Amino acid sequence: MRILLVEDDRMIGGAVRDHVIAANHAVDWVQNLADADAAARPVDYGLILLDLQLPDGSGVEFLRRFRERGLKTPIIILTARDQISDRIDGLNAGADDYLVKPFNLDELEARIMAVARRYDANPHPVLRISDIEINRPLHQLSVAGETIILTSREWAVLDLLTARPGAIVPKDRIEEALYAFGSEIESNTVEVYVSRLRKKIGKDRIRTARGIGYTIG
Repeated sequence: MRILLVEDDRMIGGAVRDHVIAANHAVDWVQNLADADAAARPVDYGLILLDLQLPDGSGVEFLRRFRERGLKTPIIILTARDQISDRIDGLNAGADDYLVKPFNLDELEARIMAVARRYDANPHPVLRISDIEINRPLHQLSVAGETIILTSREWAVLDLLTARPGAIVPKDRIEEALYAFGSEIESNTVEVYVSRLRKKIGKDRIRTARGIGYTIG
């Protein structure tokens, strides 16, 4: 999924970004609330990782305003504040989870996947579509019993297509997910990665909705 990381500590932010990317997610990292607000408005993030003490304000207030706008993106708070009252404030403001620094990066990934499953149309960690089997927490894919290896960008495309099997995923939504990996997006980038996926899982499994996007089923 595409994740927005809001963290002003460069050491922590860099470590979280690198670990989350290694877990096959795309990450946009900002270091203040103004940039977080600007990033979140045009992009439909799969999840937000939010520090509470930012240079330009309180993460809790940002969270409250975010929820007041009716936005339902899952949010995990990452903070050094470890008082019970701080946890209650964050959760009452609309956070889905609360992780106190210092934290284990593997635990963070487990919490990301747990929160994502609660929001997913299919809450089970293993998704089956015909003879395709996808274990999202473990990033394992098999087709007709054969293990298939995907790159991070291929996983990003597959995650979007399988979030709601049968639904059409617009091309620009896929472009957004790929853009977050930091590489240049050319006019045919989406087609390139869809083609690579087709070669690995079967060309007839991903259908083109001409002029709109792609669907899997």
